[in-house]
Amino acid sequence: MTHSLAENASSAILMHVNTGKILFEKNMNERLPPASLTKIMTLLLIFEELKEGRIRLTDKVGLSPFARSVRGSKAAIEPEEELSVEDLIKCIVIASANNAAIGMAEYIAGSCEEFVSMMGKKAGEMNLKNSQFLNPHGLNETGHYSSAFDMAILSEELLKGGEILNYSSKYKEIIKKDSKHRLQIVNTNKLLRNHPEIDGLKTGYTRIAKACISVTAIRDNNRVLAVVMGEPSRKIRNKEIIAMLGYAWLQIYG
Repeated sequence: MTHSLAENASSAILMHVNTGKILFEKNMNERLPPASLTKIMTLLLIFEELKEGRIRLTDKVGLSPFARSVRGSKAAIEPEEELSVEDLIKCIVIASANNAAIGMAEYIAGSCEEFVSMMGKKAGEMNLKNSQFLNPHGLNETGHYSSAFDMAILSEELLKGGEILNYSSKYKEIIKKDSKHRLQIVNTNKLLRNHPEIDGLKTGYTRIAKACISVTAIRDNNRVLAVVMGEPSRKIRNKEIIAMLGYAWLQIYG
C-alpha cells in the first residue's frame, strides 16, 4: 500500500508519536517552501515565551503598520485595536493570520528581524538540518525552506505541552473584541469537521509551495502525525492525508 501513499505530494512523513517510529516517508528531507507550516515554529517560540513567563496570555498587543500591511491570510484587526496574546494565538492557529504572526513576533522580539534570529537559533538547537526561516508567517521568500521531517519534529515538540490542541482542535471560534464587536474565525483545517480523531495541527498554501499540512490525530492513547508538502490542491492534500492516517491505524492496530 505504501507505494501509493502521498503519491501527489512532493514530500511526506507519517509518524507514531508515542514511539517516534516513522511509518512512511517520501522525500522527507527535501528542502521545500513550507507556506504557513512556518507558523509551527512561530507558535513553538510563543509557547516557550509563555512557559518562561516572559509574556502572558492576557497581555494586550496592538499591530504595527508593518504587521497590518502583510499580504495573504489576515484577521480583521483594526489599527487602534489591541487583542490579547491568547486571541492572537487563536488567529494564528485557526485562521492562519499573517498579521497576527507578525504582531506576536514583534511583541516577543521587538522586531520581525530579531524574531527570525530566534527562529534560526531554535532550528539550530533542534538540529533541523533542512530548515531556514526568513519570516514568521511563511509567505514565499528565496531561501525560506523546510522539510517534511523537520516539520514533523517541530510539530512533535509543539504537541508536548498539549496547550496547542486547545486551539488547533477548534473549527470555529468567536473572539470578543468588546461589548459590541466580535470576530469569528474559521479553521483552515477543514478535516476537523468530519474526522473526530483529528485535533490539529496547521495548514499551509501558497502558489509556489502548493498545499501543505501537518495533521495530528489520536485514537485511544495512540497519537499519529502526518505531514505532506507540495500537494497540487487542498482537496488532494486532504484526501491523501486521510489515506495516510488510515495506513497508520492499520500499522498500529493491525
